[in-house]
Amino acid sequence: MSMPGPATQFRAAAFDLDGTLIDTAPDLVTAVNGVLTANGYSALPDVRIRSFIGDGVEQLVLRALGASLGTGTVPANTLAMALSQFRDLYLQELFHRSRIYPGVVDTLQGLSSAGLSLCCVTNKEQGLALPLLEAAGLAQLLEFTLCATHPHERKPSPAMLLSACARLGIAPRELLWVGDSGTDIRAGRAAGCAVVAVSYGYDQSVAAGPAADAMIGSLSELLGDLNLPASIWRRQ
Repeated sequence: MSMPGPATQFRAAAFDLDGTLIDTAPDLVTAVNGVLTANGYSALPDVRIRSFIGDGVEQLVLRALGASLGTGTVPANTLAMALSQFRDLYLQELFHRSRIYPGVVDTLQGLSSAGLSLCCVTNKEQGLALPLLEAAGLAQLLEFTLCATHPHERKPSPAMLLSACARLGIAPRELLWVGDSGTDIRAGRAAGCAVVAVSYGYDQSVAAGPAADAMIGSLSELLGDLNLPASIWRRQ
C-alpha cells in the first residue's frame, strides 16, 4: 500500500465513539433488553446485542427486534415505538455501567499536547452522543463531535470524515482516523484518511475485513514515544 506521506503531515485525529473511546455496550444492552421485555419479547444475550452496535440507534433496535421476534421484517409502527422507548431508557442510564477504555484519557491529552486537533465522528445520534461524552468527561478533550443526522451520512459513507476535515481546515491525508469496525475502515478509506483499527471493539471480524494501516490493542499505543504517527508508520 502506498502511504500518504511522512508522519509530520498529521494535524488532527478523529475517533469513533462506541467500541473505540467508550465501552457503551453494558448500558446499550440494558436499554435494548428493557425495550424487548417491556413489550413481551424475549431478551437477547449480551454478546448478540454487542454485535449489533455501530450503525446507529435505528439499526441497533431494528436488529434486536428482528432477532428477538425471529423475523427479518419489523413493522414500522413497532420500530417507531421501540425507538422511542429505547431513547428514554438509554438516556436514564447513559453512563451508568459504560466505561472509558483504558488509556483513552491519557492518549487524548497526549495527542492534544503534541499539537493535534481532536474530534469524534460517530453514527450515534447527536441527542445521545453529546450527553454521553459530557457524562464521561471526554467532551472537554475534543474540539467537536460529528453525528449522523441523516442515514446517508452514516459510516461507511466518508461524508462525516470529509466534513470533519473541512471544519478543521485540513486535507483528508492530514487526518488520522481511529475506529473499531470494518465500517470505520471503509469510511476512512473512502475519505482518503490514514486508518488505525483497535482490536478491542465490538466488530470481531475487523481483522478479516478491509485492511487498516495499523491495528492496535490499546489507544495508548498511538502515543509511542510522543511521536504518535511515526510509531504507526514504522510498523508498515
